[in-house]
Order: sequence, then structure tokens, then C-alpha cells
Amino acid sequence: MDKKVLQSIAGVEIYPLISFAIFFLFFLGLLVYVVVANRQHLHTMSQLPLLSDDDDTAQATLLDSDVIC
Repeated sequence: MDKKVLQSIAGVEIYPLISFAIFFLFFLGLLVYVVVANRQHLHTMSQLPLLSDDDDTAQATLLDSDVIC
């Protein structure tokens, strides 16, 4: 039954190709981001959840970094 329903849709053969292209481009972009990303920025962002709010060194670390998101 599913095959007959899908075959009745005009241009249905393009949807798997579009889905694959979106999937591939997303992970390609993610790979490029990981390779190009600034390591110091990634380390600073990874430490944010571990820092307490009243820690003065946390503020100094964040203010000294080049990039803050």
C-alpha cells in the first residue's frame, strides 16, 4: 500500500536526494567547524558550566579570552 501511495506523488524520487544532501552538508559543515575552530575558545566554552558564579578567576578568564559567544 505504501508503495502505491508514494508512487502516486509526482516528483517523489527527489525527496531522498534532498534529504541526503541536507544530511551530508550539515555534517560536512560540522566537520569544517571542528577543524577550523579556535582551540582556546572551545576550551573556554567547555569550562563555563564548571565555574561558579562567585569565582573571580572565572570573570578574569572570560575577559581575557579573544572570543566570547
